[in-house]
Amino acid sequence: MSAPARTSPNQSMLLRHLAAENAHDMAATMATLHEDCVFRDFATGQVFSGKAGAERHYRQWWEAFGNVVERSSLGSAHWIDDETYVAEPQYTGCHIGPFLGLAPTGRAFVLPFTVFVRFRNGLFVEERFYYDLATLMRQLGEERVDPQALVQAQAWAAGREC
Repeated sequence: MSAPARTSPNQSMLLRHLAAENAHDMAATMATLHEDCVFRDFATGQVFSGKAGAERHYRQWWEAFGNVVERSSLGSAHWIDDETYVAEPQYTGCHIGPFLGLAPTGRAFVLPFTVFVRFRNGLFVEERFYYDLATLMRQLGEERVDPQALVQAQAWAAGREC
């Protein structure tokens, strides 16, 4: 009988982070992040730096969608090395609050995305995520994103009001 595979500290941290994120537990989510963390949303062009930026990132998604991140039946997940994780999960949720200038529609959505996570000193230090913004907007009943709303969202992500 073979011994069970050992979970690395970063793998354990990833599981703690996902549990806290899906529970919308801000304090527990923030506890998994490095002080120098950065979140890069390539679909919107938003860059959220530091823990204050990370909190804005989570609040944006939680307040707009009440979302949950789950494993996609078609997606995969891989550890590139002990410090780098890449996955193809999906967001699921319902549009319950404003997002990129769009008032809540009440519509449900499923949004596949790709995420790259890097760790430093046992904590999340960078998250880069890629998804098709047009796919999300169509599910919310919109055909396009207001360019000015994107400019405002990018400024807000950086901690500047527009």
